[in-house]
Amino acid sequence: MQLAAIIVSLTLTVVGVALLARAIGQFVRYFKLGQPVPAGTRTDNPYQRSVTLVREFLGHTRMNRWGVVGFAHWFVAVGFLTLPPTLAQAFGQLFRADWTLPVIGGFLPFELYIEFIGVMTILGIAALIVIRLLSLPGRAGRKSRFAGSKAGQAYFVEYVILTIGLAIYVLRGLEGAIHHVEHYEAAYFASYPLVLAFKGLSLPVLQNLIYFTAMVKISTSFVWMIVVSLNTNMGVAWHRFLGFPNIWFKRKADGSTALGALLPMTAGGKEIDWEDPAEDAVFGVSQVEQFSWKGLLDFSTCTECGRCQSQCPAWNTGKPLSPKLLIMSLRDHAHAKAPYLLAGGGKTMEGDEKATEEQLEDVPVSALAEAERPLIGTAEENGVIDPDVLWSCTTCGACVEQCPVDIEHIDHIVDMRRYQVMIESAFPSEAGTMLKNLEKKGNPWGLAKKQRVEWTKEVDFEVPIVGKDVEDLSEFDYLYWVGCAGALEDRAKKTTKAFAELLNIAGVKFAIMGGDEKCTGDSPRRLGNEPLFQQLAQENVAMLNMAFGEDDEDESTKKPKSAKKIVSTCPHCFNTIANEYPQLGGEYEVIHHTQLLQHLIDEGRLIPVTPVEGLITYHDPCYLGRHNKVYTPPREIMSAVPGLRQQEMHRHKERGFCCGAGGARMWMEERIGKRINNERVEEALSLNPDIVSTACPFCLVMLTDSVNGKKNDGKAKESVTVVDVAQLLLDSVKTPVDPEPVEETEPEPEPAA
Repeated sequence: MQLAAIIVSLTLTVVGVALLARAIGQFVRYFKLGQPVPAGTRTDNPYQRSVTLVREFLGHTRMNRWGVVGFAHWFVAVGFLTLPPTLAQAFGQLFRADWTLPVIGGFLPFELYIEFIGVMTILGIAALIVIRLLSLPGRAGRKSRFAGSKAGQAYFVEYVILTIGLAIYVLRGLEGAIHHVEHYEAAYFASYPLVLAFKGLSLPVLQNLIYFTAMVKISTSFVWMIVVSLNTNMGVAWHRFLGFPNIWFKRKADGSTALGALLPMTAGGKEIDWEDPAEDAVFGVSQVEQFSWKGLLDFSTCTECGRCQSQCPAWNTGKPLSPKLLIMSLRDHAHAKAPYLLAGGGKTMEGDEKATEEQLEDVPVSALAEAERPLIGTAEENGVIDPDVLWSCTTCGACVEQCPVDIEHIDHIVDMRRYQVMIESAFPSEAGTMLKNLEKKGNPWGLAKKQRVEWTKEVDFEVPIVGKDVEDLSEFDYLYWVGCAGALEDRAKKTTKAFAELLNIAGVKFAIMGGDEKCTGDSPRRLGNEPLFQQLAQENVAMLNMAFGEDDEDESTKKPKSAKKIVSTCPHCFNTIANEYPQLGGEYEVIHHTQLLQHLIDEGRLIPVTPVEGLITYHDPCYLGRHNKVYTPPREIMSAVPGLRQQEMHRHKERGFCCGAGGARMWMEERIGKRINNERVEEALSLNPDIVSTACPFCLVMLTDSVNGKKNDGKAKESVTVVDVAQLLLDSVKTPVDPEPVEETEPEPEPAA
């Protein structure tokens, strides 16, 4: 038995280690196929990145949002990293059954740790197996987060971990028996029942059982290593290695998600100069090797857990987009195509020479066939990513927010959109109207610029306009960036007027632009039309800098006397000006109107007094919530309004559900599956609210459309309304007007005698 155990174990060990070394080399060469990133963008602040990595792993900051799943996974992950000493001990036990690790082998804290983590790993993986079995796609269908995952690979990994955990537990019992543990000892607090079970066996039997169990533990470990080394696209296994660098190299060193701003377009690791782009610049991604090396790392790190899929509004409404399946498709395609690319096939930059036939003669036929597939194409075209998948994304950020290994889905989707729009001119036709209107009129509706200020005639106070009433903003507290929707869309204009009236009541000095401003560029950028975004944004930045003027410095502080403060009622404008305009030299202090209103309430400058009766539920706008982490101010405003009863929808805050308008979807028709806004409104109406509130003009339009449709179908009560929190607050701040008192006339004096 002993000789067979040694031969089997050592043979598998040698093969496993050799194949693992080869696989690591393959990964290094594979990641080098990707494009470079701008210098320092993924390696800045290494100390903070290391802190972030430790915090995310030891704290399981994403996984622990899922309750028992995160708890169980923590022990499995920690067990995987800290139980290798038991593997070393198993090797020693192949040669001498009673062998223990030197120094630490009999060290009580070490033995206590092995007992505890060993048992918790078994319980943890057993819990994860049960959760997977209860959530099988065969039971839950499309609602299962495992729908589309490679189930066979997942079962293999899970049962390997269970087998190794049980082998450790059995070996502990055998060790106690062979070392003549007569009474209960703390060192065997978990495995003591097995010690008792094995206690009566003879020494030769105990030795053979140890040889056999050690062989099982070693063999299982290295069979796993062999299998995963031969399958470098096996994300469910490789994520436990690749997750660490993927988190370390994430976009932001402080650990925040890759949301908010989109990254500037790059070519060859440098930002594209839109004034004079390089002749060999590649616009967007049309081949998998045109993704950055971080993108290729992202794809390989996906563990197919499906948390992104379970939260995706497109997937939940019957559309073909699943962030998980998209990343898996890119991963499998990239790995299948890699032999062709490593042999010199393909082009990473325009102008590269193609590989010769001699270079490609040893490339597998499957890799050559994979190289022929278009990255974006229908099933008939054998495309890797279907166009309907690409255009279903609302860029809501739910996938990025939920991913436990920090995959940056939105960046990759937008990169593919950029090529389709800029090079292929292939995008939904309705979006073309929006782009033309932006090019000609500077707003998505194509309305005249003078109409941007028409709403000011509908309020009973003066709204100063920069360039008309005032030269600059030096005497004002804020520039109110009204935005296209707030100025031109009838429902959004109600929010605009309500907010302006609240600022007037609170005595906040504000001004607006005079109609020369353009759309901030949120929609065209997320659609993929980067040049149009650059044009609109540069014009706006130049105009804003001129409006704010060159501030004189305060002699005492050597700082500008007035900050460049902007307030916006549109989260898309807010996000773009705050997070993306700095890429173009536009540095401003930008807040959302709910943040300012909350501040004014806290200062006592706005006092809600009139009760607004009814049950209210709040919809979190994606670009206010997930993208910019503004969750509290709207809720505090509602809490300040007397009479309201708040109730959260099932999906709220970080797990809030999109209205369907983001990612330029506002301008595209939904032809596949259920309308996203209907799904969201049905969730809201299930609470039987009197008011559905939000804090975004896009959300306001989408939710109102759906609520009105439900009313027409008799599925919603006629009294339910959809309002912005600013409208709600104004209704409470404006006290009923008392009738003017009648002046009493004094009696005329009697004439003197």
